[in-house]
Amino acid sequence: MWTDQLQTMQHTYQEIVNGETPWVPLGNFINDFFYNFADQRETLITDAIQEPEDPTQEQHQWAVFCAASVDYLCKKYQVPVPSWSGEERYAPLSEPWYMASEAALRQPDVLEEIKNETPEPFARRNIYCGDRVYVDKREEAAKLRRLLKSA
Repeated sequence: MWTDQLQTMQHTYQEIVNGETPWVPLGNFINDFFYNFADQRETLITDAIQEPEDPTQEQHQWAVFCAASVDYLCKKYQVPVPSWSGEERYAPLSEPWYMASEAALRQPDVLEEIKNETPEPFARRNIYCGDRVYVDKREEAAKLRRLLKSA
């Protein structure tokens, strides 16, 4: 549901910590970043996320993922990178984290493909999500229209 309240990355992470399925608040964030408040992108990522004092492994993984997301989106859309996303606490995970289905996790060739396609801000943090983790459907549709016109 659309509201006029910004879905900042800080708010997004807090919803994850509070037990929301991660892709719901992340989806709301990306809708604001790409569409609803694209003119306020810097505001959406400025405030640091707040990890719990003693985070679970999953909460920490999502914190590192959020930091990588901010780095990735800032680089791709020429937004100044906030200092918080580069803090030591968001250093590489000790174990690789593959964002893939259970079936894919059993296929070394699929994992290798995901690893090779993952953007640098995620890969350097030992998170492997492929290159389609944040796709702007309008950008993709425009690319497809251009391709079809030239064909």
